[in-house]
Parts: sequence; C-alpha cells; structure tokens
Amino acid sequence: MAKFKEQRIGVLVDIQNMYYSARVIHKKKTNFKNILEAAVSDRKLIRAIGYGISTEEKTEEKFFESLEKYGFEVKSKDLQIFKGGMKKGDWDVGIAIDAIKLAKNLDVIVLVSGDGDYIPLVKYLQYNFGVRVEVMAFIESCSSKLIDEADDFINLSEGTKFFVREPRKKGTSTKKVIGKIKPTAPTSKRTVRML
Repeated sequence: MAKFKEQRIGVLVDIQNMYYSARVIHKKKTNFKNILEAAVSDRKLIRAIGYGISTEEKTEEKFFESLEKYGFEVKSKDLQIFKGGMKKGDWDVGIAIDAIKLAKNLDVIVLVSGDGDYIPLVKYLQYNFGVRVEVMAFIESCSSKLIDEADDFINLSEGTKFFVREPRKKGTSTKKVIGKIKPTAPTSKRTVRML
C-alpha cells in the first residue's frame, strides 16, 4: 500500500527510547514536533500518543506539556523502583495494546521506536488488520529485524531536522560547517527513506 492523503494515521511514540537514543548516539535532544510532522506526511492524523515515564522529581512535566502543544496525547506512568535499587520504566505492553485497539480505525500506524520487541506486534497488525506499519527510529539503535518487518522505515539519524538545536555557547563561531553525508545503504527489501 502506497502513501496517500486520505490514509488515517496513528503515531505511537516511545518517548524514552527516542530521547535516550538521541542523547547517547548524537548527544542531542530529539525534536518530537518534527518527528510528528514527518510521520504524518500530509495524511489524516487521527491520534498521536507519546508514552513517557514520570520520575519522583516530576521534572518531565513541562516537557510533557510541550508535547501536548505539538499535538500529542501524553500517557505517563511512574518509574518503578524495586528493592535493591533496580529501576524499570517502559511502555512496551501499553503501546502494543493501544496499537491493537486503534488498528481497526486506522490505515497506518507509525511506531516511533527501534525496539525489536515490537516485531510480533508489527506482524500482527499487518496480517490481522491489514494496517500499514511504518517505523521511525535512529538506525544505530534500531533492530534490523524490525526494519525488515516494517512497510517503511525512516532513519532519524539522517539530517538535522529531527534534533533540537542546542543553544550556542558564548564565544562560538556562527559559521556553518558543511560536510558530506554518506548515504546509508538500505538494510532490507523494504523501503528505507532518508529525510
């Protein structure tokens, strides 16, 4: 199924996965507004949901508010802290359940995560609902098998539009540095788009 304007689309974003991938791989912040615009790609947005984790300090509340201004519905849950100090915070099951519940009313689900745990979900949505499943992630932290199963893959590491510009430090030059970007080879038979 190709992309067309009448497609009803849902965008499900694993906030922690994207935030930490950008910080670790590129040492930058993720631009969730631009990710949403690229995911929708002039189609009919039905739902955009961001899944986040709340800490005891609640420092992420302003960040969640900014996501709501961009058009996301934000779902958050508390970080689990176990005896011994181990911490856990993920939305894998919640994202899967929402994707299945939404699938009957959508033509396309865009999964913004590189987590290979979603492979069974992708297959289930494609074969049981006939839904096109697109994946957006940083290729360096994305499961190659997830890319293979997706109907389309957008590599967030290409270009700079998916990153928030860091404030310039005093005394730094404003000159632009232009370098060559080597295109990455497609990693599967599926379409790999680089924006």
